[in-house]
Amino acid sequence: MTMVRTHLIIEGLVQGVFFRASTRQTAQEHGVNGWVKNLSNGNVEAVFEGDEAAVRKVIDWCHHGPPGASVNKVIANREDWTGEFDGFSVRYY
Repeated sequence: MTMVRTHLIIEGLVQGVFFRASTRQTAQEHGVNGWVKNLSNGNVEAVFEGDEAAVRKVIDWCHHGPPGASVNKVIANREDWTGEFDGFSVRYY
């Protein structure tokens, strides 16, 4: 099992459509740890850590998001896995 960490910026109509809560649920379903938060510019930012295949599934989901979302672009950057997270959270700052 290869453990990975990916940092994402999701652009489009991604706030006010339950994107964060749905991302948390999707990550938890796949056993992915990390966090998600809204940005002041209307985008959503997230960090995912976990098994490479599981993280890929959550990233793939982010390309369309929940019903009501309209994702224009997903910028994903691979980072070094740290194992710092003990679950998945929604951040509010």
